[in-house]
Amino acid sequence: MRIGVIGGGQLGQMLGAAAGALGATCTFVDPSDTPPASSAGPVIKKAFDDPYALAELARDSDVITYEFENVPVAALLDLAERVPVYPPPGALRIAQDRLSEKELFKELDIALPGYQAVDSLEDLQAAATKLGVPLVLKTRRFGYDGKGQFVIRSVDDISAAWDELGGQPLIAEAFVDFDYEVSVIGARNPAGDVVIWPLTSNEHGQGILRTSRAPVADDELLARASAFMNRLLAHLDYVGVLSLELFVVDRSLLANEFAPRVHNSGHWTIEGAATSQFSNHILAITGQPLRSTTCPDFAGMVNLIGQIPEGASALVGPRVFLHDYGKAPRPGRKLGHITVVAGTAADRDALLLEIQKTVT
Repeated sequence: MRIGVIGGGQLGQMLGAAAGALGATCTFVDPSDTPPASSAGPVIKKAFDDPYALAELARDSDVITYEFENVPVAALLDLAERVPVYPPPGALRIAQDRLSEKELFKELDIALPGYQAVDSLEDLQAAATKLGVPLVLKTRRFGYDGKGQFVIRSVDDISAAWDELGGQPLIAEAFVDFDYEVSVIGARNPAGDVVIWPLTSNEHGQGILRTSRAPVADDELLARASAFMNRLLAHLDYVGVLSLELFVVDRSLLANEFAPRVHNSGHWTIEGAATSQFSNHILAITGQPLRSTTCPDFAGMVNLIGQIPEGASALVGPRVFLHDYGKAPRPGRKLGHITVVAGTAADRDALLLEIQKTVT
C-alpha cells in the first residue's frame, strides 16, 4: 500500500516508521530542507498546497493522509476527487475554526466551557461581562502550542488583548480552573470499527505539552470520555486517529479541542500500548482491522523542547526510550521525546522525575 502524507514533521516521521513495519510505504510533501520524515520515505519538496506536488502525490498514492492541521482544506477536497483522503476533509475544516469546533461540541452534547465569538472590541467587552474574568481570548484559526492566545485576568487587560489579537476572527472562552487535563485518543476505520486508548493525563507549560502519563486509573472518566469520542467519530464519519483534549473539573469533563490526526499526547503508545496510535492510524486509513489498544504497564512521556541535553542519551535503558526527531535546536521547538514504561505508577513517576531533572 502506498500512502501519501502531507507534512513531513515528527508526526510524519513516526507514521512512516509505523507504515514500514506494516508493509506500506510513505511519500511526503513538505517544503523544508531537512524534514524529520525524510528518514522514513521520499519527500516532495514543495509547498503543502502546490498543485503539481499534490498531483504527483495523488498519482503515486493509494490513500492520502496529513500530519498537521493547517493543510488547506481546498487542496484536500481536490485530492479527494482522485484518491481517498483520510481523515475526511470535513473534520479538518471544523477543527481549523475554534468557533465551528465549539458549535460541534454543543450539537453533540459534549460538555464544554462557555464561549462567545469576538469580532470587535465591543464584542470582547460583552464577552467579559457574560463569561466573567479571567477569560481566554484566542484566534479562531492557526493557534497552537499557546500561540494566538491572551489570558485576560482583569477588565484592565481587555484593551491590551484587543491590541495584540484584534483584526482577525477571535473567540473568547471562559477560564477553566481545572483539576487536571486529559486526552482521549481513538481510531476508526472505514467499516466503522472503533478502538480507544486508555485515558492520558497531560501537563502543559507555556501552552506546550510537557509531560503525559497513562493510564488514568478512573473507569468512570474513561467511559465518559469514550462516549464523547464515539459521538465525534460517528458524526464525522471519521477514518483515522482523532484526539480529544478535556479538562477535569470536580469529576466532570469539559471539552477543550479536538485534533484530526495523531497527537503528541499519544506518543507514549509506541512503547506503552499493545498498538501505537501511529500503527492504528495506518491500519485505519488503509481499510484494515484495528488492533488492541491495551496498556499492559504504566507509561509516561517527556517532551524535549528547545534542546536535547547531552545527558539524555545516557538515560536510555530497558524502560526508557529516546526519540530524536533530527530537528535543529530552537527555543520552544519540539525536538524529541522520552518515553518510560514501568510496572507501577509510582515507578513510572520516579523515572519521569529523574528524566525531568536531566532535561529541564
